[in-house]
Formats: sequence, C-alpha cells, structure tokens
Amino acid sequence: MKAIVLTCDRFRVMTEHMILRYEQLWPDHPFVFRIPFQKLREPDSERVKYIEAPGGTPAKIPGSILRLISDLDDDEWVYWCSDDKYPIRLITNKIVDLIDDATHSSDMSGLLFCRCRAVLDSPKLTLYPKERVNSLGDICFERKAWHQIWIHQLLRVKVLRHLFSHLPADIPTAKAMDKLKDNVAKLPEHRLFVTKDNFAVFGESTHKGLITQNCYDSIKSTDIELPRWFRHSNGQRVIMGEL
Repeated sequence: MKAIVLTCDRFRVMTEHMILRYEQLWPDHPFVFRIPFQKLREPDSERVKYIEAPGGTPAKIPGSILRLISDLDDDEWVYWCSDDKYPIRLITNKIVDLIDDATHSSDMSGLLFCRCRAVLDSPKLTLYPKERVNSLGDICFERKAWHQIWIHQLLRVKVLRHLFSHLPADIPTAKAMDKLKDNVAKLPEHRLFVTKDNFAVFGESTHKGLITQNCYDSIKSTDIELPRWFRHSNGQRVIMGEL
C-alpha cells in the first residue's frame, strides 16, 4: 500500500523519524512511503520512493501531494501520513484487521483508528450519530467535514485529490491548511469514518515550526542526527490518543 507523506526537505529528519517509528512498532507493515522532495533526494528502497515536488519549493504543498498521487486510481486505498505526526503506540493486530475490512468495503472512503481531540471530545459537532458496525463487530462513526484529516489514516485517493485540487496553489505554511481546508466542501459520497474505540497513539512532531519535546526526546534516542534548526525543543509535549 502506498503511504502518501506530507513533508518538505527542511523537515526530512521528521520523515525519517516517522518511518523509523513505523518500522519499530510494526516491522511487517505494508506501506511504501512516497516522499516529495525539492533538492534533497535519497536512494529509493523497497519501502521508500522519492518523487520530485513541482516548483522546487515547500510552499507548493497541493501540487506536491497531487504529484504523489498522479498515477493512482481514484478508488485506490492509500495510507495518508504527515511527518508532523509519528506513532507512539499501535495495536497492530487490530489495525491490520480494520484495514482489511475497510479496503473490502464499498461505502467507505476513509478510516481513522485514532479517536482523539474533536472526534472524541465533541462528537455532536464532528460525527453523525448513527453507528456503523463492520464485519468484525467494531463500531465506527462517520465524520462530518474534514475533522482530524491530518492524523495518519486510511483514505481513498479521490479524497486527497479532491481536497488538494481545491486548496490554493500556494500555501504559506502547512499550518495554514487548518483553516483553508474548511473552505473546501467535503463531498457526501466521500464517507470518512473513525473507530469508536482508539487503537493508536500519535505524537506531534513540531508546533509552529519548532520541534516538540516529545519528538525531540524520541529522536535523541535514535541514531538520527538533528539539523541545527531542530536542536532545541519548544518544551511542549503533544500526544494524541489514549489506550
């Protein structure tokens, strides 16, 4: 399964850390990470493929994502993963079953298995009340609009293609997409779900361009070398999800 990574050259260390965490927590994961690059290309491998981003600038975020999925069919399932998040804990056996069930469904276009933040704390605002029970007996809720679209999740290509085709071509920062996405209508046939129960915990890598304390500590426990602009954390710990 292709894993579509939202990143740019300056944050390459975050991408390396995110991929490493998947390898540590889920050694036999099915993902081949597609990474956009401006100038910083590294050799492809069985699990990583580098694709040149248009324009050679991180401001061209929509074009970068559209380039990563340009050869994929609308109905193909991909794993959507920003390098601004990384896994801390994964209930992998359950996630494998959830992915298998979702990819064989005809009515789903997305599945999030980390229930946190607004989809946990404000269900009346973010979720439809009707429960959906999958073939395994797990309960899911359909999400309204784009709530929690930046957390790692399973999506059909058409969802990403629609969203990024309707965002402005030039975006000043990745953070700006939080508001810009709300100007894009989510199509009703693009049905996005979240599991009632939580099966993953993610950490936030950066906040306003600075590395978080939790990500700093995690990277320092590896052999990954931090560039000079990430050698001091912002002192904040940002964790999503609770098992």
